[in-house]
Amino acid sequence: MTTGTDTTAPAPAGLTASAPAENTPAVGTAPAGAPVLRPPAPETAAAAPAPASARTKSGALAVLRALKAVAVRTAALLALTALWEIAPRAGLVDATFLPPISEVAVAWWELAGDGQLADHTQASLIRSFGGFAIAVAVAIPLGLLIGWYRPLADFLGPLLEVFRNTAALALLPVFVLLLGIGETSKVSIVVYACLWPVLLNTISAVRNADPTLVRLARSMDLSTPRLFQKVILPASVPAIFTGIRLAGAVSILVLVAAEMIGAKAGLGYLINASQFNFAIPQMYAGIITISAIGVAFNQLLVTTERRLSLWRVPSSS
Repeated sequence: MTTGTDTTAPAPAGLTASAPAENTPAVGTAPAGAPVLRPPAPETAAAAPAPASARTKSGALAVLRALKAVAVRTAALLALTALWEIAPRAGLVDATFLPPISEVAVAWWELAGDGQLADHTQASLIRSFGGFAIAVAVAIPLGLLIGWYRPLADFLGPLLEVFRNTAALALLPVFVLLLGIGETSKVSIVVYACLWPVLLNTISAVRNADPTLVRLARSMDLSTPRLFQKVILPASVPAIFTGIRLAGAVSILVLVAAEMIGAKAGLGYLINASQFNFAIPQMYAGIITISAIGVAFNQLLVTTERRLSLWRVPSSS
């Protein structure tokens, strides 16, 4: 019995055994009373603002893309303009009958400066847009009726085929004989020419409406007016506007021909009078004005169609 004696085995030579101090913290723990230090939490990408250089670069890329799109769309037009300017000056064509476009621009500016161009343009626009509006107001309801009611389509079908294949300009002398050489005959020939594209496209749109949607609408006990409002008209908008755009182009072309007979104002009269007076630059100025009006009118119709077709789901291609 060994009381009070140390029974601990001695440490090997070269090693010193020492007990850990009571105040020494364990691995991975902080001393008592000391603040715990943690690494900062990483910030989310959404919270970090984009550098100014990145924003500037993205803005520059957007501008470059826009300029590229404009350049692609105007390249052919600029090439035609350059060819028009160079060909007469190089002797490739007779400058008497095709003057350089710079001379045409000077003539256009002179006509605009003395007010002649504005007067002729106003007269043409009133006739053209008036006849166009009347044709659209008549053709769309009539096309909806003919396209929806088969007996009416069978009854009017042969008559429509006869008149749709009769050129409007071929009937111009008839309109002049019946209505005179005043404004009535000119507006009437525009109405006749614009009527058929809108009417035929409206009939086709109604007949090609999705039959599944029509049956579904009928199963919901929708009345005929509500059926047209909710199903037929929305589905017919693209085809109807195709006819309206064709009618817009026809309204200007036919009017120019009508104004060459018995008119005292209008772009057609300006072109015809300039030809007789051998004022060739003024003649081309009138032609360019008509082209610009046609392009602007078509763009207006395209924008209107897009606004009326916002409900359509774009096709995934």
